[in-house]
Amino acid sequence: MREAFGASFDVPDGYLNTASIGVPPAAAARAVAESVARWGSGLDRPENFDPAVVTARASFARLIGTTADRVAIGSTASQLIGLVAASLPAGTRVLVAGNEFTSVVFPFAAQRDRGVRVAEVELAEIAEHAADYDVVAVSVVQSSDGRIVDLDALRRVVATRSTRVLLDVTQAVGWLPLQVDWADWVVASGYKWLLSPRGAAWLAVHPDAPEIRPSSANWYAGPDPWSTVYGLPLRLADGARALDLSPTWLAQVGAAAAMDWLAGLDMTAVAEHCVGLADEFRAALDLPAAGSAIVSVQVPDAVSKLTAAGLTCAAWAGKARLSFHLYNTGADVERAVRALR
Repeated sequence: MREAFGASFDVPDGYLNTASIGVPPAAAARAVAESVARWGSGLDRPENFDPAVVTARASFARLIGTTADRVAIGSTASQLIGLVAASLPAGTRVLVAGNEFTSVVFPFAAQRDRGVRVAEVELAEIAEHAADYDVVAVSVVQSSDGRIVDLDALRRVVATRSTRVLLDVTQAVGWLPLQVDWADWVVASGYKWLLSPRGAAWLAVHPDAPEIRPSSANWYAGPDPWSTVYGLPLRLADGARALDLSPTWLAQVGAAAAMDWLAGLDMTAVAEHCVGLADEFRAALDLPAAGSAIVSVQVPDAVSKLTAAGLTCAAWAGKARLSFHLYNTGADVERAVRALR
């Protein structure tokens, strides 16, 4: 059992794969286990999960610098991005980063029959070309290699243009301090750096963003979900809650426990810890510091070497991807360096 930032984690030594699956605090894992036990004993009612939904929604809002009334719940990032993509006018021009994660790109590319066009540029050129497009859709931290988009430059460009911005913060929120309430749409899945079960995701919508068609409208998106279960007319909540999906209960239980704790941390200190370990690893391999918690290395047989040494990492884009979160230590760095040397 490891202790980190006041919480306990049953995470194995050498676990460097948070960018694939985050390991929850023991308290969050326990909350889910207890919920499963109640389910198995027939002790829960649907409305008993509402407090977890409220807590997780508010925690996500705090972590990205916005308010809970702007946040809709979903189950995956691509599903929520798909709502945005399907609501764009025909002929919309969308700019994405080259080699972007497909959950960001595919929902827009799937609108090609309506004339929606998607173009790719290098991540470093996103801000330079943003003004030439109607929408920019980009991951704040790239999944494949941990590169970070220049948010300040992007914000300056769109502040004087009609370009809309969608940010996927799945690989950023939970370790990177964020204040992205200026973006039109901010989306994230919770099962990576937010240390939550898969099946919980969120979409923050700016009040001035173009209207999203609630094409997944359902009972939980009603002003009072428990009184909008049957029949017409259409009755939806105000604001972002009109886009809510019915919650994945156990995922929301875990998310509430993990994210309420995360949202109370000094995220600057968390970033310093995570990036410090990642840059220490980079330096040992003669790689320049990058300011990211994700490191991608192209060393011959890197994944097999790391795996043989008892470390857990990912293989992405032909490279080994290692990710350092708040429960990792310098010992994890040392083991990874020894394995690759």
